Amino acid sequence: MNAELSHEQIAFYQENGYVVIEDFLSPEELAQWRAAVMESIADRNGLKMPGKSININEDDGINKDAAYFNNVFDQLLNLWQTNDKVKDIMLDERIGKMVSQLSGADGVRIWHDQALIKRPWANPTSWHLDTPFWSFSDRRALSIWVALDDATYENGCLFFIPGSYKETTFGNPGIGKNMGEIFNFYPQFKTTKSVAAPMKAGSCSFHNGLTIHGAHANMTPGFRRAMTCAYMPDGNVFNGEPNILPDAYLKTIKVGDLLNSEEQNPLIYHR
Repeated sequence: MNAELSHEQIAFYQENGYVVIEDFLSPEELAQWRAAVMESIADRNGLKMPGKSININEDDGINKDAAYFNNVFDQLLNLWQTNDKVKDIMLDERIGKMVSQLSGADGVRIWHDQALIKRPWANPTSWHLDTPFWSFSDRRALSIWVALDDATYENGCLFFIPGSYKETTFGNPGIGKNMGEIFNFYPQFKTTKSVAAPMKAGSCSFHNGLTIHGAHANMTPGFRRAMTCAYMPDGNVFNGEPNILPDAYLKTIKVGDLLNSEEQNPLIYHR
């Protein structure tokens, strides 16, 4: 694993709110990640996340746009909680150290992992933010995004609005069908040039949870698979958003309580 960050990479992240790390995984590690992720997805049998009775691509009959969003990507969360191979990958202290170096957080906890799979001819992922969806509010929170297949202009690579995380807030503009909707919330970025982040399989990016980002449609007959994980700086408290927290756990906490459960959000690194 290419886990040593240079001063230049850290500075680039702090300026732009994202950074791409080429050749993050060796070919052997990439094969290991692919096998573990695909095994864990098969084991889930369609269950989107532990502790909630929601299946992927579930149409609740209420959301009139369900057919559109169900063809953006397949999303399965907290695979680390149901597959030991994924757990070994996601709890790697080396990744935690990278998160600490980029974010400035002394301690790093897993928030949630997620497999994001764009199927052939999948719809684009509209511009959005991550942190406003989460159950804590911290400007340092970030995610790793690991390409399990080549992520290209044609099949749905990521795009970022550089520096946007410095001005965005915890208000949630949501994620709509139209790519430009977020600029109704943040008009100051409407004329900002976006930056594409194509990656070959085994490379990765890190991005701040308040960086505006999105992805192309998949204009190919192949898959674009990615494994991601969001990280929470240690010491955060519950803000009232349920997000991925299991229903049973939500009954035990109230707004302002520390999110320090080793079962739900294990500490993977502390400097």
